[in-house]
Amino acid sequence: MKLLTGISELVTNSDPTELMARPSLGAGDLFSLTDAAVIIDGETIAWSGPAAEADAALAALLLTAPDAEVETVDLGGRAVLPGFVDSHNHLIFAGDRSAEFAARMAGEKYSAGGIATTVAATRAASDEELEANLVHLLDQATRSGTTTFEIKSGYGLDLADEIRALEIIGRHTPESTLMAAHVVPPEHKDDPEAYVSLIIDEIIPAASGLAKWIDVFCEEGAFDEDQTRRIIEAGVAAGMRPRLHANQLTAGGALQLGAELGCVSVDHATFASDEDLAVLAAAGTVVTLLPGVEFSTRQPYPDVRRYLEAGVNIAIATDCNPGSCFTNSMPFCIAVAVRDMHFTVDQAVWAATAGGAHALDRTDIGHLGAGARADLTVLDAPSYRHLAYRPGVQLVDRVYRGGELVADNRPTTSAD
Repeated sequence: MKLLTGISELVTNSDPTELMARPSLGAGDLFSLTDAAVIIDGETIAWSGPAAEADAALAALLLTAPDAEVETVDLGGRAVLPGFVDSHNHLIFAGDRSAEFAARMAGEKYSAGGIATTVAATRAASDEELEANLVHLLDQATRSGTTTFEIKSGYGLDLADEIRALEIIGRHTPESTLMAAHVVPPEHKDDPEAYVSLIIDEIIPAASGLAKWIDVFCEEGAFDEDQTRRIIEAGVAAGMRPRLHANQLTAGGALQLGAELGCVSVDHATFASDEDLAVLAAAGTVVTLLPGVEFSTRQPYPDVRRYLEAGVNIAIATDCNPGSCFTNSMPFCIAVAVRDMHFTVDQAVWAATAGGAHALDRTDIGHLGAGARADLTVLDAPSYRHLAYRPGVQLVDRVYRGGELVADNRPTTSAD
């Protein structure tokens, strides 16, 4: 067991039913508390709560495991929150599109056409090159506090390359997404329906068992609503669960289509009407907002106050990809969400942790209640509010995933 003490502020995101039994577990939107402690047993949280109650809680746990060794870790007045849940990213690719970014910042308009550049580079890369880049990006993100990753294919756009992407992804996360319907590849540009047929008849059957999720970019220049419906329905029939890229560049029917198709999450949602939001709220569909995309493309920032007032569940994710948003830092996305999307700090932190868990339909992550996975981010700060208060600063001190220390950003001289 591990006993984490010296926690200045603990974000639990606890279930309200648990709080009814244990009011001391926290308060406010994040159910946070000061002067706290956490007990980890193996890969899960065994107990969390006020430091004054930790000794009694540990003694009770040891009654059932009297021979257990206990490691005490004093966090020295640092804040602790659940590991970030990045429920939308495209981390498996090859190539570089920094010139495209520079051109966009110089005034050129963003479109989805640049994806073809990454497709060519990805197809030409070896499995080893693709996996090495993926591991590098995952390590960067882990050091920024992310402990759960959803990763999409979508830069192969043919049978062989989509399947090899999923095979590589599956070695690093269970949250794998088939996104062969990212754009129509160059060889099918004159006959998009032939590519839709390839996805439905060949790629989806081959991906069954490899992909947990099916996703489609429903947008002008990508796939229309009819094509999207057919692809999503085929994926669901093959055992995948649906999610959707919707209304990123233009307004349209994609958001309501996502609700109708039972998508767990619809992502981007930059352009959303009041009717769209009412339909999503009624369906219980999570809306995943992607602050880094608007930052990197100069698209208008959605105002989250409209979404929350409509009763929509909100997540924040990075959408890390080489074109429209090449950041894998959830702290950066939290800061942008607070500054430019009108999130409160509490709302942004919740959306980046518990919200992401909802977007993946997971109950074992995104919170630090008893029974949750022991995925924790320790900040080199006394409060989680510093994530937005001090943007651009490396505030993640260390990261635990499944109870194990997986990232340690402390200077060697100060490490315990």
